[in-house]
Amino acid sequence: MENESSKKFMKRNLKNVIVTGGAGFIGSHVVKTLNRVLPETNVYIVDCLTYAGSMENVAGTESHLFYMDIRDRDVLENLEEYDIDAIIHLAAESHVDRSIEDPLVFVETNVIGTVNLLDLGLKYKKKNPDFIFYHISTDEVFGTLGFGDKPFNEETPYDPHSPYSASKASSDHFVRAYADTYGLNTLISNCSNNYGPNQYPEKLIPVVIKSLIERKPIPIYGKGENIRDWLYVEDHAEAIVEILQKGRFGETYCIGGDCELSNLDLVKRIILKFDEIEKTYSTDLISFVTDRPGHDLRYAIDHSKLTKEIGWKPRYSLNYGLTSTVEWYIRYFKE
Repeated sequence: MENESSKKFMKRNLKNVIVTGGAGFIGSHVVKTLNRVLPETNVYIVDCLTYAGSMENVAGTESHLFYMDIRDRDVLENLEEYDIDAIIHLAAESHVDRSIEDPLVFVETNVIGTVNLLDLGLKYKKKNPDFIFYHISTDEVFGTLGFGDKPFNEETPYDPHSPYSASKASSDHFVRAYADTYGLNTLISNCSNNYGPNQYPEKLIPVVIKSLIERKPIPIYGKGENIRDWLYVEDHAEAIVEILQKGRFGETYCIGGDCELSNLDLVKRIILKFDEIEKTYSTDLISFVTDRPGHDLRYAIDHSKLTKEIGWKPRYSLNYGLTSTVEWYIRYFKE
């Protein structure tokens, strides 16, 4: 772990906070961070516990579960009676391959579900003018970068290339529209690729670790040249809570990990870490497969605005993050 940040959280008066998707990968880490940083804040999880969510992810936390689907407006009406100070909106369909197979599900959850929550937010705003709607987005809405291009920042034009990124771009626009039209206090953050414990094993890193454990070929799209900026999930969760506390309403903040790697380089690092732990040799398991449609070449994030305004920067090294992640998945897959 890197040196502790010297920055302290400044407290807004947040007594009751909803985290949608709070039983999922990133959401569960946000719930834990809220419990640690804002122990007097009541945390309510709104989650329909699909394949990607589990209450085991938040076991032992001080949180309350509302088993709800954000696509169902009638069910969400049951939340109107609560005095909620903020919604942190993480619930989303997020796997690009799934979006290619079934785009409509992504529209229903990521677009319609977000609008349903924005309407709920307007009802909270009537009771509490200081209510905050914080929407978590992705760097994929910006499209793709060339090898020599400057990283994405808050001024980068939107250029989504997959049904997933298109649905997230649409939801971002709705959040901004509600801020401009209805005066809703909004925050948006666009993050780079997250990794860490609790991630559902359909994404690259857990797929690689599962393949290593089972001694099966490790699938890599194309030649493995696609570059991603990797952000350890605990860094992301801390950034979210800091933005909730200090972010300027109506603003967007980019959250990156300062860790650009090609997919092939990342896989090789995972193999080295796995082999170090398990005392094996696994490089020969790498297998290149047909590239997926619309596969963006490179993502990278410039988080200088967030660092300048709020003081956040990633504090976990790749070595620490990969060690923690590989060890966690070895235990997970061997149980």
